Amino acid sequence: MGLVVQKYGGTSVANIEKIENVARKVIKAKNEGNDVVVVLSAMAGETDRLIKLAQQAAEDYDTREYDNLISTGEQVTISLLSLVLNRLGYPARSFLGFQVRILTDQDYTQARILGVEDQVLRKELEKGKIAVVAGFQGVDSDNNITTLGRGGSDTSAVALAAALSADVCEIYTDVDGVYTTDPNICSNARLLNKISYDEMLEMARAGAKVLQPRSVELAKKFEVPVYVKSSFSDEGGTLVTKEDKDMEREVVSGVTYDRDQAKITVVRVPDKAGVAARLFTPLAEHNIVVDMIIQNASLEGYTDLTFTISKKDVKETKRLIEEVAKEVGAAKVEVDDQVAKVSIIGVGMISHSGVAAKMFSTLAQEGINIMMISTSEIKISCVIHSKYTELAVMVLHDAFELEKSS
Repeated sequence: MGLVVQKYGGTSVANIEKIENVARKVIKAKNEGNDVVVVLSAMAGETDRLIKLAQQAAEDYDTREYDNLISTGEQVTISLLSLVLNRLGYPARSFLGFQVRILTDQDYTQARILGVEDQVLRKELEKGKIAVVAGFQGVDSDNNITTLGRGGSDTSAVALAAALSADVCEIYTDVDGVYTTDPNICSNARLLNKISYDEMLEMARAGAKVLQPRSVELAKKFEVPVYVKSSFSDEGGTLVTKEDKDMEREVVSGVTYDRDQAKITVVRVPDKAGVAARLFTPLAEHNIVVDMIIQNASLEGYTDLTFTISKKDVKETKRLIEEVAKEVGAAKVEVDDQVAKVSIIGVGMISHSGVAAKMFSTLAQEGINIMMISTSEIKISCVIHSKYTELAVMVLHDAFELEKSS
């Protein structure tokens, strides 16, 4: 007898018919002799609807009240699934984040999980019940409801799996696993049977939407096996797990892209100690995540500093940076929101040379100019003009022959 945590996203619980389909999958796992904990997102589109209501109610809204509001979508889905399961003869009980005690910090709208109290769930599992838990939400030390940021239900599921020492955490989505790239762009994209935590984490950070990056971080930290599957099929699936010898044969495992990018350039920044800190400190204080950073060589005591952020942060970033740029004597601030980031990822890069050269030459052959480059041991990212995104993905996928299995 095992313990399985299953997570279903918004498209999987979009209506009663789909919730009944989820119930059948949950029942199948239960009938196989497992204890089952189910984590649900809100219905597809519901969180966006609630966000719009919050914005209509107050442009400069209170984040505590905002979290109270947008966390309500999950309450609907967990109650509906529990009603369906009970009707079908499988006792189930629903729990909100504060009832389980998913403890978080007080960073509303993007809280981080500090711990999970598992006693309540274990008590229900011992009774033979199916526990149905609201994803995306937790509770702080003052009993305020908090939310974990978009995609936070993945993180909720992995955190619960870690706390309960589950045998596996199954993430059900509208795709049947992790592909070598987006199959909507590249028709010969290949489904991966297995991928390492590190590769999945880099893919998630580089734009792949299959798993939320924080969920992969947690899975790696607590060695939780994560299986990505389709809600609408029993075929396929990708296991996210520890690196093994089979994975080392893959020089490049996947190509990802991220159109949610904007490039900010601060022109003629005085090349002095402390200036970079003055530029980036206000962004950190406003929780603006900076991705790639490039500083040009100093010329006559000045340098250009370029970095990328999410498009949603452009307005605020421009305001903050222009204030500091004026103070430090920089010439101007330029914004380019017509860019995208394309990345190749693979654990095999560590032991293979020439990967970067092949990537750059492939893009060059198509006339795709590279504006910025960032590397890690298992990832190379390039910022390019957004109009070349699909072309870049396709030619890189072909160049590294990702349609072929090793």
